[in-house]
Amino acid sequence: MDTSQLPPDGGDRYNRLIFESSPYLLQHATNPVDWHPWGPEAFDLARQKNKPLLVSIGYSTCHWCHVMEQESFEDAEVAEVLNKLFVPVKVDREERPDIDNLYMTACQMITGGGGWPLNVFLSPDKVPFYAATYMPRNARGGMPGIISILTKIGSMWQSDPDKLLQTGKALGEALTRLETRPAETGGPLDEAPLQQAFDHFRETFDEERGGFGKAPKFPMPHNLSLLCHIGARFELEDATAMVVNTLQRIRLGGIYDHIGFGLHRYSVDAYWRVPHFEKMLYDQALLTLAALDAFQSTADPFFATLADQTMTYVLRDLALPEGGFCSGEDADSEGAEGTYYLWTTAQVEEVLGHEQATIFCNCYEISEEGNFEGSNIPRLEMDLKAWAQWFGVSVEELAPVLEDGRRKLLEGRGQRVRPHRDDKLLTSWNGLTIAAMARTTALLGHPEYLRAAGKAADFILENMRDTQGRLLRRWRRGQAGIPAFLEDYAALILGLIELYQAGFQTRYLAEALGLAGDMRQLFGSAEGLFHDTGSDAEQVLVRKRTLHDGAMPSGNAMAAMAFLRLGAMTGDAALEEQAEQLLQASSRAWKETPTGCSQLLMALDVALSEREILVIAAPADDPDGLAMLKEARRGFRPRLMILWQRPDDAALSETTPMARDKVMLDGKATAYLCRGRTCLPPANTPEQLARLLDS
Repeated sequence: MDTSQLPPDGGDRYNRLIFESSPYLLQHATNPVDWHPWGPEAFDLARQKNKPLLVSIGYSTCHWCHVMEQESFEDAEVAEVLNKLFVPVKVDREERPDIDNLYMTACQMITGGGGWPLNVFLSPDKVPFYAATYMPRNARGGMPGIISILTKIGSMWQSDPDKLLQTGKALGEALTRLETRPAETGGPLDEAPLQQAFDHFRETFDEERGGFGKAPKFPMPHNLSLLCHIGARFELEDATAMVVNTLQRIRLGGIYDHIGFGLHRYSVDAYWRVPHFEKMLYDQALLTLAALDAFQSTADPFFATLADQTMTYVLRDLALPEGGFCSGEDADSEGAEGTYYLWTTAQVEEVLGHEQATIFCNCYEISEEGNFEGSNIPRLEMDLKAWAQWFGVSVEELAPVLEDGRRKLLEGRGQRVRPHRDDKLLTSWNGLTIAAMARTTALLGHPEYLRAAGKAADFILENMRDTQGRLLRRWRRGQAGIPAFLEDYAALILGLIELYQAGFQTRYLAEALGLAGDMRQLFGSAEGLFHDTGSDAEQVLVRKRTLHDGAMPSGNAMAAMAFLRLGAMTGDAALEEQAEQLLQASSRAWKETPTGCSQLLMALDVALSEREILVIAAPADDPDGLAMLKEARRGFRPRLMILWQRPDDAALSETTPMARDKVMLDGKATAYLCRGRTCLPPANTPEQLARLLDS
């Protein structure tokens, strides 16, 4: 749409959000609410008119954000009250996680809970004094209606603003204290937090249904990856068993899309049967990484298939033609949640015919009465082997019938109205996806994933920097913007490391090192912890230092892992010391909530171990070199980093001294394994290398 002829306020048909790039903000551009984007103009206007601000935070694939928009923000009466008493501001939490994180903390302090949509009432100085999540149009279920809330707060601001400002001052001081607490110092790192985390996971594990705790259940794949680390370190079969059980339940349940693949956001029940249907890019990446950890830990092909299928979904449905990946897909289509994913027996029979439909419906729990609001979410209550026994046939006979049915249903589903796809590219989410795709290729083959990962990385590196070379967070339809956050730098570095280890293009390792230097400069502090926002970016009240994981691993945790891996690959002790300082400063977080710091604890596991560096000296695609590479990738070895020194790759030796003087012996591919500060005798065969790795 050409907006060049519109007035600054959007005119009669639109509000100011029509000039924004965010799909979420654009969804609200036709609301009668006089929305402003977050920025100086909105706060200057609030000061000028002596009004508080309502800052409404959400994202474009959020079901309850849609509900609140339809009920309230599209309502003329609500808009009239809101426009009269407040300066309304809309924020896309995915573009501005700093704003969302800060005010979500404030909401939790005020109400004891949180979620989206998040609605925060601010003074013109950005200080919060009241917060709520979803507010209904009319009072119901003990919740007041939005008009009464707006009217009451607006009246209080006019009659007794000091009372609200005093509340805001106390809240602002509490937020400042929380973020300026001195970091932990001193004390050697040890294994105790890892054991503590395992004990907590074991106490909350749902042995019958997999996962942890009660409904609703979130997959939280990085918790499962941590359990793989714990299982390997302590040789705890129980840790690995929790991972296996949970991933199997997730894959067989309704939370996984059996027709098109990919993970839905969470399960509303304890059995993983009924999902909240939105799909997020980071969930696909983290699930794939956890599945690959499980595959290396168990050698069970079930988990290799899970990783492959999840990346198949991402590549098919979320890839952008320019390179990189979209942020996610909505839960809603045709005005209702889940419509795109549901089936009746008649719909299945129409596509497959009676005989094949009967088999498919039996296996996937699709019935006349339905398993969800009169329709059906495909799911497996038994695995393929059990269903084959039930039908009295072999797995080899049943599997192709079901796969053929799945493909036909996927094609048929493609004729439906698709859910909205949020087509913005976010650096951190893409960094994790690059890591997942590259590692899938490294362990399973599938070169198409490595090509897509490289294309995404190249696109970000070439198109998502400002004129000074500073990394940016968001790109959409030719427009890049917003200074990248700590999580963007750290996740992209981890993606580039995996990209190097999958294809051994030295330039990706060099780019990772450059970004690590920028990350230290922009986000570091004397205490060792890293700020979420750069020193050159807007500061909203305070610069937060997030240590606990949410749906995404924390930026500090990913930074610690990035420093450890780069330090090991380059022999740069300063990077490893930076990681250890960060981990020491983080220790309060994992002492308080160990299972909320899974990514930090994975970094701790790596930091406590002797680094292992394998350098393979061989021409590209050398069969003997590839055979040794395959051996090195067998089993779960989270501390092992691999370099490939080609005779014609002088750049690698310039990038890392770990590759220097590593040459082919007697004209044969040669593997050099260094553990800690000691290098072991070179190996020329997979068998020799296996003995060294297992010693």
